[in-house]
Amino acid sequence: MKTTRIDLHNHTTRCNHAEGTVEAYVQRAIELGIDIYGFSEHAPMNFDEGYRLSFDEMDAYENDILALREKYKDQIDIRLGYEVDWLPGHMDERVLNADVDYLIGSVHFIDKWSFDNPEFIGSWEERNVDEIWEAYFEATEAMAKSGKFDIVGHFDLIKVFKYLPKKDVRLLAKNALKAIKQSNMVLEINTAGLRKPIGELYPSRPLLEEAYALDIPITFSSDAHAINQIGFAYEEALRAAKEVGYTKAVAFQCRDQKLINF
Repeated sequence: MKTTRIDLHNHTTRCNHAEGTVEAYVQRAIELGIDIYGFSEHAPMNFDEGYRLSFDEMDAYENDILALREKYKDQIDIRLGYEVDWLPGHMDERVLNADVDYLIGSVHFIDKWSFDNPEFIGSWEERNVDEIWEAYFEATEAMAKSGKFDIVGHFDLIKVFKYLPKKDVRLLAKNALKAIKQSNMVLEINTAGLRKPIGELYPSRPLLEEAYALDIPITFSSDAHAINQIGFAYEEALRAAKEVGYTKAVAFQCRDQKLINF
C-alpha cells in the first residue's frame, strides 16, 4: 500500500519572519518526497501586524501559491491555506471566508499577550503558570467551538518555553479536546516544538493518546519558516502517530477532509 507524505503548515516571507522563496520551498518538498504540501501563511488581522501577511497582500499570496500549484502539478500536490490567530474582535471575514483548502486555528495570545514570542517571555515570571495553561486551553476550546477552522495548530504550544503546569495536562486539555472532536476538527502533529526549548512534538504524547481515544483525526506539519525546516523530523512525527495507533492522516481540499494512509 502506497504511503503519502503530508506537510500542511508552512510559511512564506510575507509573514516577515520567514526566509526563502515559495518556489524554493516547493522544490525542497519535492526533493524530500512530500506528496501533499500546504502553505498556511499567518493570516492578516488588525493586531500584531508585524508578524503576519497584510490584507493588501492576500491576493498576491494566494496567486503565488496557485501559480506554483499549476507549475508543479505533475510533481507535487500543493494546497492553500491560512493560519488564523484566535483573537476575538480581531478576526476578519476576508480571511474566514477565503477560497482556500483549509484554515488552521491557532492560539498565540492570552489577553493579547504573545506568550510564545521570546520578546515577551518575561511575563511568564509574573504570572501563575497553571492559570496560564487553563486560559490557553479555554481559548483553544472557544476556538474549536466557533466552527470556523479545520485544523488545530500546535495544540499545546503553551509549553514552548518549558513553563509547565503542576496540574495534569490531560485534565487541563480535556474540554478543549472534546470541543475539537465535536467540531470535527483535525489535530496536527507539528514538529516545530522539537526546534524550541521544550524539545518535543506538539502535541505531547499524553495529549496525542487522549486525541486518539476520542477518535480525533490528525495531520502532519513542520511549520517551516525556512528551507531547512521543510519536512523537519517527519519520521519522528510519523512514528509517534503509529505508536499511539493512528494509520491515516487528513489532507484538505476546498475545506473537505480526505483520509489518507501513511
